[in-house]
Amino acid sequence: MRIFVTGGAGFIGSALVRHLIENTTHEVLNFDKLTYAGTLSTVERVASSNRYRFVQGDICDADAVRAAIAEFRPEIVTHLAAESHVDRSIDGPGAFVQTNVVGTYTMLAEARAYWAGLDDEVRAAFRFHHISTDEVYGSLGDTGQFTEDTPYDPRSPYSASKAGSDHLVQAWGHTYGLPVLITNCSNNYGPYHFPEKLIPLMIAKALAGEPLPVYGKGDQVRDWLYVEDHVRALQAVFERGSVGRTYNVGGHNEKQNIEVVHTLCAILNGLRPRDDGRSYAEQITSVADRPGHDKRYAIDASRINDELGWRPQETFETGIEKTIRWYLDNEAWWRPLVAAKAAERRGITA
Repeated sequence: MRIFVTGGAGFIGSALVRHLIENTTHEVLNFDKLTYAGTLSTVERVASSNRYRFVQGDICDADAVRAAIAEFRPEIVTHLAAESHVDRSIDGPGAFVQTNVVGTYTMLAEARAYWAGLDDEVRAAFRFHHISTDEVYGSLGDTGQFTEDTPYDPRSPYSASKAGSDHLVQAWGHTYGLPVLITNCSNNYGPYHFPEKLIPLMIAKALAGEPLPVYGKGDQVRDWLYVEDHVRALQAVFERGSVGRTYNVGGHNEKQNIEVVHTLCAILNGLRPRDDGRSYAEQITSVADRPGHDKRYAIDASRINDELGWRPQETFETGIEKTIRWYLDNEAWWRPLVAAKAAERRGITA
């Protein structure tokens, strides 16, 4: 099939592009604006494939989207392009509304116009797959999990913008009959993760001998999902998922943030010990918490498990070691990003 991937130079999008080129026979169009978090180095190893092509474009630019769709004639649109960092959304929410809400509207409008003009057989097979986050559901207490029926309760500008985009996708399905799919995933980690996010940020700061800033007590709980497991789930959904269905994708790996940082430090101690022989954990420092920080996320992924047969292949322990080894082996990729202040703290204005 021909797969149109928005945001294919970003973290999850590039993992999907690499997976599709290396493990399937699908053709892929990578449509990406190349913002601060998107770089073609993430897909360099598949760029020479005759099944891959790239178009630089903005999902808010209807003309650019229309032209790319018309030329490529996709059978699947997988919409991953988004502003995604909660701290940045606190500092500058307008960009999140523009990209995540207006951009998703633009993609829906152009996809619908294209879909309406297809022959019946091709039209029936078309899918618009919107990739979202578990943060739209709000915050959990000490027990329970998010299901696909959990009411939306977004708490940050980022999650509110993603909730808005989810509702638009659902509305285009109900009102216009566009064959839509939605996935809501838990926290991803793995190679090529932009170094403002928790795990790559801690790796970079640990190796630089800097304090490892943990928000508050670090007792916030997240369900961690290895990015390559996630993209296998995305493929399962757009190939076999039921139209109009939402699927939650989680890694079954609930960890407190402080536990994640301690695990990371212990692995670094073994793989690249400090010169003074002391533990990286001595660099852990508590900093003021993020405004409105959600306490706990946890995903019930039984629907995608039962209906599509997807399950994560990585435990947190295996995935985090693979991730750390990748960052140690690929310092040339992330060190320039850190030097450009990608790792500085944001989101402290409330």
